[in-house]
Amino acid sequence: MGRYTGPLCRRCRAEGMKLFLKGARCSMAKCPIETGRPAPGVHGQHRSKKLSDYGKQLREKQRLRSQFGMREGQFRLFFKRALKGRTVTGDVLLQLLEARLDNLVYRLGFASSRSAARQFVTHNHVTVNGRRAAVPSMVLKAGSIIEVRNRPKSREQAKKSLESVTGRDMPSWLRLDANNFSGELVRIPSREEIAPIVNEQLIVELYSK
Repeated sequence: MGRYTGPLCRRCRAEGMKLFLKGARCSMAKCPIETGRPAPGVHGQHRSKKLSDYGKQLREKQRLRSQFGMREGQFRLFFKRALKGRTVTGDVLLQLLEARLDNLVYRLGFASSRSAARQFVTHNHVTVNGRRAAVPSMVLKAGSIIEVRNRPKSREQAKKSLESVTGRDMPSWLRLDANNFSGELVRIPSREEIAPIVNEQLIVELYSK
């Protein structure tokens, strides 16, 4: 299955909560979640809220996939990688997702959304530890330095994004140097610091069947 290219607000309506897929626009008053629009589809307004255990697990997985804009195959690979960790699988999965290059570019404010960050990376606007990096799914290690390339187009895009996200809280596990358009992954965040909008244990149960 290819990547979803339809209206992003439709994904939020399907989940019944904000996934912040459109950056700063998600904070506007006309957001469908704020205005109370029902789930998409003919029967969206009357959809039953009762789900089976499998349905709950599937919804959590789809919600996390949508939040990070990943395809099923790629998401499954990340889960298999998390299984090899020596700690709690759900925690490792979330840490791997947060340490993705496109997510870090978004978290640092160089892009207004994860989808924009993914495009920003693939268009060669970013370096990691001084080397060009064009793979959005690259998982970085603690101490990695992310920098916007010193090119007018790259810096101008990053500057506009930084201005649009002014006031957004910066995670304690990241360090931003806005003047030099660089940031550092100080450490891998703990489960409490990530605080995603999912119950990762249900995802582990789904893939463990």
